[in-house]
Amino acid sequence: MSEAIKLTMDGTLLNWLKNVGDAVNSGDIVAEVEADKATVEVEAPSSGVILKLNAKPGDELKEGAEIATIGAAGESGGAAAAPAAPVTAQAAAPVEAAATNGHAAPAAASASVTEDGRVKASPLARNIAADKGINLALVQGSGPSGRIVKADVEKFNPADAEATQLIPAVQAPVATTTAPSGIAAAPTRKLPEGADVEIIDISRMRARIAVSTIESKQQIPHFYVTTEIDIAPMMALREQLNASLAAEGIKISVNDLIVKAAALTLQKYPNLNTHYYGDKLVRHKRINIGIAVALPNGGLINVVARDADKTALSVLAVHNKEMIGRAREGKVKPEDIQGATFTTSNLGPFDVEHFIAIINPPEAGIIAIGTGKKVPVVKADGTLGVGERVKITISVDHRVSDGAEGAAYLQALKALLENPMRLAL
Repeated sequence: MSEAIKLTMDGTLLNWLKNVGDAVNSGDIVAEVEADKATVEVEAPSSGVILKLNAKPGDELKEGAEIATIGAAGESGGAAAAPAAPVTAQAAAPVEAAATNGHAAPAAASASVTEDGRVKASPLARNIAADKGINLALVQGSGPSGRIVKADVEKFNPADAEATQLIPAVQAPVATTTAPSGIAAAPTRKLPEGADVEIIDISRMRARIAVSTIESKQQIPHFYVTTEIDIAPMMALREQLNASLAAEGIKISVNDLIVKAAALTLQKYPNLNTHYYGDKLVRHKRINIGIAVALPNGGLINVVARDADKTALSVLAVHNKEMIGRAREGKVKPEDIQGATFTTSNLGPFDVEHFIAIINPPEAGIIAIGTGKKVPVVKADGTLGVGERVKITISVDHRVSDGAEGAAYLQALKALLENPMRLAL
């Protein structure tokens, strides 16, 4: 029996990796979709043959859209949707060479630029271009509707694009009165001009961050509670565990331990695993911890450690490492970034004492972890010694919970991290 391949999030179809008639196994990647913060790989839900493609590259698709049909060989799946041409006619049309330098001018790059001056490129292509210092406005896109993809940036040769004068410069709007679709409106003012400023397009990721953080700060009444935790026992446990797991190639990070502890503590405080929906509260029975991941070229994405309270620490560490790796490469699976019920944000590697994090709607809480530091402490006998401490701050939605519960959660989290043997079970 045939089965539809459905999207689990909104996005733009970048390209098909399988065609009608191709055999696939369950879990094979069949398409790539550009979502708000990453390129998402769409997997086949079962084994069979691709019977029909219902969308073409460049299509803007909604969550739940049936983009393809998979079934048994010989089964009728209807007429396949015609795939889009890899580039638009404008992008494919030859351009007269300027003939001033002996090189033929590249095809017009305008196909890779929207009417408002925004360069169309996949998140991975943007990351590579930033690493190499390439101006995307000079790159000819070969993806759907002239979108710039990874291969375009990797094969780009500045000498072939010689001189910017061969390619019309991308002009940013002189003034803005309304924000582009999906972007929170900024105060209306004339854009600065001149050689002293650079006008930068808002990326899809940055636009999504703008929308979600403004929604959070404007609509969610945050309150904050901070505690200081003795992490010496946790660090000692981590050292022992990693020594025992070294032969298996598994390494547990400090963040893995904190994610596990956050999840176990939520078992005692299920109200903080509850989301606010106006006149209703939705209490989640599964504890899925979002992990904020800073991306190499700016922005962040939350990957999700599912059932973190029930998953063995070693398994959790492997899964977290894989998801974080995919996020930093610009390619994630839908399940990597969906379904978080509570979030952790760790700036420990950046030498910060402490910070407060913004809640991710519709979640009710997030913890912010600072840097562990050696500090002078007063021991139980009154003498001065050296201890290892970290400050953790919880942000809580006051519509769902109250200060006492936020403080009690941190108190229980502190007790678990200072007596961490339960984390290894």
